[in-house]
Amino acid sequence: MVYLPLVDLDTDLIHLASLEGFFALRTGRPARPTLADAYGRLSVADGTDPLTFRVRKVVRALDAPEERIGASVAQQGLAARLWSVALGAAVLYGQVPDLDARLLRWDPDGSAPDDLWLSEVRPLPGDAATVARLVVDGHLAPLATALRARHPVAEGLLWGNAASALAGAARELQRWARARGSAETARHARVLAAELLGHPALRDAGTQTGTRYRRRSCCLYYRVPGGGVCGDCCFDRPPGRT
Repeated sequence: MVYLPLVDLDTDLIHLASLEGFFALRTGRPARPTLADAYGRLSVADGTDPLTFRVRKVVRALDAPEERIGASVAQQGLAARLWSVALGAAVLYGQVPDLDARLLRWDPDGSAPDDLWLSEVRPLPGDAATVARLVVDGHLAPLATALRARHPVAEGLLWGNAASALAGAARELQRWARARGSAETARHARVLAAELLGHPALRDAGTQTGTRYRRRSCCLYYRVPGGGVCGDCCFDRPPGRT
């Protein structure tokens, strides 16, 4: 059994960068709003707040017939980024950077995965309680509140998205570890994710069986032209289609 040794949390988060995609996190202070701004009402150039700007961008990109679909997809994408960064750091470093919403800068006009920059690297313990506090309490809860104040999107759908994003990040991290022959690192990712899925906000969102997660809600992607159901959807086929 190979175990990828833990290393100290470095100021450039270079080990997260090795995971690429949703896991990588840049550092710096670009002229972008913070996620705390996004959860608030800070206006951007066109007079909208950053979160509304992002939702409308997603709606246009998907040709979605309803803004709530854009709200769902935008929220799930951001949740996936936050979970990936936190899980990746916890598994590779044994620590996580402080992901305080005031430290994370975000480009609402960026591509997917969401562009994020951490303005200061502050090491914190990599245990499930700390990760839950940073991601669930620090981001997902205020993000859900902000979205529901702007769009008619169900709270259960958003928590289903959050749980789905966590399960997906864990699967990808396990796949990455196994490809490098590290069953112990994969196990660490699986155990940490399972503990996080037991969080009160997430535990009723779906069911984990082995590496498969089945949610009890739908992200609405099937309502996008040409869209279908996701692999963990509560539906076996798009509603209304035979």
